[in-house]
Amino acid sequence: MRRRDFLLTVAAAGLMPGATLRAQGAGVARAPADAWPHFRGTPSLTGVSATIIAPQPKLAWTWEGGEAIDSSPAIVNGAVFVGAATGELFAIGLADGKLRWRYKAGESIGESSPAVAGGRVYIGDLDGVVHAVSAADGAPVWTYKTRSEIKSSPIVVGDVVLMGSYDGSLYALGAADGKLRWTYATENYVHGAPCVVNGIAHFAGCDEVFHAVRVSDGKEAYTTSATAYTGASVCIVDNVAYFGTFDNQVIALDLAARAVRWRYEHPDRKFPYYSSAAVVGGVVVLGGRDRMIHALDAASGREKWSYMTRARIDSSPAIASGRAFVGCSDGRVYGVDLATGKVVWEHEDGDALTSSPALASGRLVIGSTGGRVLCFA
Repeated sequence: MRRRDFLLTVAAAGLMPGATLRAQGAGVARAPADAWPHFRGTPSLTGVSATIIAPQPKLAWTWEGGEAIDSSPAIVNGAVFVGAATGELFAIGLADGKLRWRYKAGESIGESSPAVAGGRVYIGDLDGVVHAVSAADGAPVWTYKTRSEIKSSPIVVGDVVLMGSYDGSLYALGAADGKLRWTYATENYVHGAPCVVNGIAHFAGCDEVFHAVRVSDGKEAYTTSATAYTGASVCIVDNVAYFGTFDNQVIALDLAARAVRWRYEHPDRKFPYYSSAAVVGGVVVLGGRDRMIHALDAASGREKWSYMTRARIDSSPAIASGRAFVGCSDGRVYGVDLATGKVVWEHEDGDALTSSPALASGRLVIGSTGGRVLCFA
């Protein structure tokens, strides 16, 4: 194999030559190179893409949406889909940054991020309504009303859309018709997106319980302690769930044993974790409200490195080409080398970036609380 081809291959896998990342999790799920169909990119919410991002990405375009964008983009078939505080869902051309269509949902869309599957886009709003619209033109297909606001992001599994609500329930709706298939009740808000592995939807709820629910019928597979109130979505690799909690810890939960394998807590800085973890090459990466990007050994929970930013991090990292990309409330998006923890690229927008990056077709797309969508290539 020629050296250039070798470099492209390992870059797409998320590892660059000379990196000292562990082989553990080599089979980690990756979003395809040309798509990021929903929050965290893959059903197991790994936050990893097979695309290749340039060493020093340049700002390709900026699109002005008018109000804050806390929603994280999805990218499918050359279009970027994202929600905004205006209550609108937008479709923007990935190549040119031009608006393709806009759909008015409720009064506001918060952190719920669109999922795209089967020619439809799904998203929840702060009025508690799930919307399905045509990906081609934004025409409404169906809506379904829950009993409280929706900040959870949908995940599509076969012909079912899974979505949490602040009414304390996880919903399964028919992807084509929006009809209720089942609901699963918890004791508090369902904030995170469901992580789906082997037909089971997993989430660590705000009720401090880790839930595993069968997608086929909504029946409980099992529950175990999540150890604390949890707003982040969980990531599952090699039958271990990784997530941060509001008890200032990062948890690795062994799903077979249904027991905590390890827990990490910074020795000095005690702040919650709202950012969802990304995992690749035996490394767990997430942001903290302690203003730090943390990289932990997936096997032991020991810190590999950390990087101090200028403000808290609610954005969830996305990984490609040996780097973790993450937004920050200091107004910057960072590109950090996975092996060393060194910031090798950054861009300053000026407004807080609580949206999480989406990676596809060699591009990085992220929303800004200033109402902008930024695309780098």
